[in-house]
Amino acid sequence: MWIAASVFISLLMLYFFSLPSTLFKESYSTVLEDKNGGLLSASIAPDGQWRFPEGETVPDKFKAAIVLFEDKRFFNHLGVDPFSLARAVRQNITAGKITSGGSTLSMQVIRLSRKNKSRTFFEKIIEIFLATRLELGYSKEEILGLYAAHAPFGGNVVGLEAACWRYFGRAPEELSWSEAALFAVLPNNPSLIHLGRNRQRLLDKRNRLLERLSQAGKFDELTLELALSEPLPENPLSLPRLAPHVLDRMASEGGSGKRLVSTLDQHLQIRTTQIINDHHQRLKANQIFNAAAIIVDVKSGNVLAYVGNTEAGQEFNQQVDVVNAPRSTGSILKPFLFAAMLDEGKMLQRTLMPDVPTIINGFSPRNFTKEYDGAVAADKALIRSLNIPAVYELRDYRYEKFYDLLKNVGLTTLNKPADHYGLSLILGGAEGTLWDITGGYASMARTLNNYFEHPGKNRYDKKDFHGPRVTTVKEVQNEVQETSWLSAASIYFTFNALKEVYRPGEGTGWKYFSSSKKIAWKTGTSFGFRDGWAVGVNPDYAVGVWVGNADGEGRPGLTGTETAAPILFDIFSALPGNSWFKPPVSEMEHISVCSVSGQRATELCESIDTLSVTHAGLQTRPCFYHKKIHLSADRKFRVHSECSPMSDMVSASWFVLPPVQEYYFKSRNLSYRSLPPLRKDCENPAHLASMDLIYPKPNARIFVPRELSGQHSNTVFEVAHRNSSVNVYWHLDGNFVGTTRKSHKIALSPGVGSHMLTLVDENGETINRPFKVISNL
Repeated sequence: MWIAASVFISLLMLYFFSLPSTLFKESYSTVLEDKNGGLLSASIAPDGQWRFPEGETVPDKFKAAIVLFEDKRFFNHLGVDPFSLARAVRQNITAGKITSGGSTLSMQVIRLSRKNKSRTFFEKIIEIFLATRLELGYSKEEILGLYAAHAPFGGNVVGLEAACWRYFGRAPEELSWSEAALFAVLPNNPSLIHLGRNRQRLLDKRNRLLERLSQAGKFDELTLELALSEPLPENPLSLPRLAPHVLDRMASEGGSGKRLVSTLDQHLQIRTTQIINDHHQRLKANQIFNAAAIIVDVKSGNVLAYVGNTEAGQEFNQQVDVVNAPRSTGSILKPFLFAAMLDEGKMLQRTLMPDVPTIINGFSPRNFTKEYDGAVAADKALIRSLNIPAVYELRDYRYEKFYDLLKNVGLTTLNKPADHYGLSLILGGAEGTLWDITGGYASMARTLNNYFEHPGKNRYDKKDFHGPRVTTVKEVQNEVQETSWLSAASIYFTFNALKEVYRPGEGTGWKYFSSSKKIAWKTGTSFGFRDGWAVGVNPDYAVGVWVGNADGEGRPGLTGTETAAPILFDIFSALPGNSWFKPPVSEMEHISVCSVSGQRATELCESIDTLSVTHAGLQTRPCFYHKKIHLSADRKFRVHSECSPMSDMVSASWFVLPPVQEYYFKSRNLSYRSLPPLRKDCENPAHLASMDLIYPKPNARIFVPRELSGQHSNTVFEVAHRNSSVNVYWHLDGNFVGTTRKSHKIALSPGVGSHMLTLVDENGETINRPFKVISNL
């Protein structure tokens, strides 16, 4: 008795464990879907088959067609249909060969999982045995799903979903009755498996099934007539390639061979791709072949569109995902520094910053225009993307702190110590990715938005600063605190400055933008015209655009405003809404500021404005540009108590810039009044000129010979200065040409004709020397 029981238990265990835990050990295509399940891109499986991962449901039309055609009692048997087996035996005996297997859909799933082994009696017994076990472990819907995912549909197409996209270019849920019937009959007969052969036999077989479906009451006569009129598909279609770089990125991050659900919006992805490729047609005329863009939802950080490159072709590196490629940042990081300066009370929005020729420890930055304003308000310097004021700001803030701030707001490409970058960090001395930089702008907007979500003292969550997300991430509990990397007020004032549309000195890119949209936007251009950046943000979206050549080749005119900004504006025009940020009033102070210097007003400031500033703005220095001076009674000369009675003096407030700043400032600001000269009897007779030109002498006539090589030689100009440690700024015909220190010599090559050499030292002393080049032959 116990032997029989043991045998029974052994057989039961054998039966129970007879079915593998993983029925199909296949390689699958990597499939990328948008947030609503729409197909964006797919790659072929490693074995060369188009085989999509198993889906969750089987379309009703295909379900009805396949059950009627293959296994009409599918929902009533336990894996084996005795009536079908009996019919198959009778047909095979009559034909004298195997013409029918009597297999149910469950048995066909087993056969597919066993790689279609030879059709023998023993194999049939195994299929029957495993089919009954399959029915115990899987629901009918799951069995249909396994069949739909692994049935062959011709060539290298396996599974219903892959077949739908390859033959009809749409999802299984969108199949017509005619298409569903075609896919029901297609895997049944190997001689019809290729759509290019036996098309009439395949058509007849499909139509017979359609008539049976109609007779079964699945649809009416009109639907039958329309279904019968549908032609068979022609050649297989290409699968969608709407987001190939996202597909590659997610596959490389562990998603290969899986169905990947992204945060992308299919409609925005298509529109953004179209915008990029439309501009590509214009840009390639200037040998600019690559561009990329992403759209980030501010609230969640989810990426709604991700175009990694243009469709420029393999020869122009279209396969490179530029969104994730480190590139020189140009000026695109300046808003972070502007906000940080406001946050720490190191300046106000309108504080004047120096804009003069500058050398700091051997670092000599220049503005893009190679011109100088002398002094310029910080917010105007930001929207005009002036380099020298930004360098002064970074020197004041300290590049080590800014380096840490950039890491905290999301830049992952700063892989060298802060000292490696130094002050060049603000001018493209470091590399960043479009992914990180756009994420940083989005994080600032998110921080400002969420400030209003947490009333009370603790209103910040530092986790609001995070990178973009292309897959849905589970929300974590807020950990609010009193501060964050940047305050809401500093971010608000920064965005307000960047909202300005008119950008003098920024090229013509701004002209493409309609001012009806409220967007905070910034452009950047790397050294050598290799990278054009544009990033814009509003309360709902952050958009980042990069334009250039993936191989790093620079091109004339490749600037952020000329190439990237027009794309940015077109993308924003495709986005809904036109809201703007709410001001964080509780973090603001209203103060009086000097309308000229932008600093906190003093009693000497003649014109005063009211300005909203951060709390830390109360710590900034009061205006030190306005000074009290004493004038003669006719106000033409300065005097002092040693040369004029107090009763004859007139006191006045005067806006006074440092000498070098004044030199450049007054040429651009005609209303600027230089200090009146000292009356002669008030001058210090001990005061002597500090510098004098050694060469050229006044009205010199210069002959410039050629070198032996045939090249024009340079003329060496020289000045003597009493203080060798003073910087001397050289200008030829009004254009800055260089700075000297200690040895005040400079080699120039002026053309034939009259010229004016102008020298200004850092104390404001100036020499103007005319000369004439009579020949350079």
